[in-house]
Amino acid sequence: MSGERRWTQTWISGTRAAGVDLGYPGEQLGLPPEGSGSVAGWGRRIGALLIDWFVCVWAIAQGLLRMDAQSAGLWGLVILFTEYVLLTGTLGWTLGMRVVNIRVAGVHGGRPSLPSVVIRAFLLCLAVPALIWDRDHRGLHDRAAGTVVVRV
Repeated sequence: MSGERRWTQTWISGTRAAGVDLGYPGEQLGLPPEGSGSVAGWGRRIGALLIDWFVCVWAIAQGLLRMDAQSAGLWGLVILFTEYVLLTGTLGWTLGMRVVNIRVAGVHGGRPSLPSVVIRAFLLCLAVPALIWDRDHRGLHDRAAGTVVVRV
């Protein structure tokens, strides 16, 4: 048994352990492996979302609009959706994305269209589609919208 591989070694370690080379995230999309224009990592994406959520719920809903915590949570989500549609649709990034140096791009380059931005923002607010992603670090919300989040 010392020379044999255990059956768990082929699936617990993922496809790379089975000898399958999937390349780097974004390779199939024609993106560089690192640096500007490469697929953004999960740390930056989560950081941007947390910053945006903080701004929408605590700074705007509770701070400026003086809402209680329960109302601020619901209205914060509405404000977050609005922020994503307006800022991503016009600038390609939200406030949180700008802080962590990432932006949303269309899969085929350039800024995503308004319908793509609306679809992406709506699915992101549902949360679950954003938690299911592919090897290119694109959540279901990105795949449905035809977008990818890249480093600036």
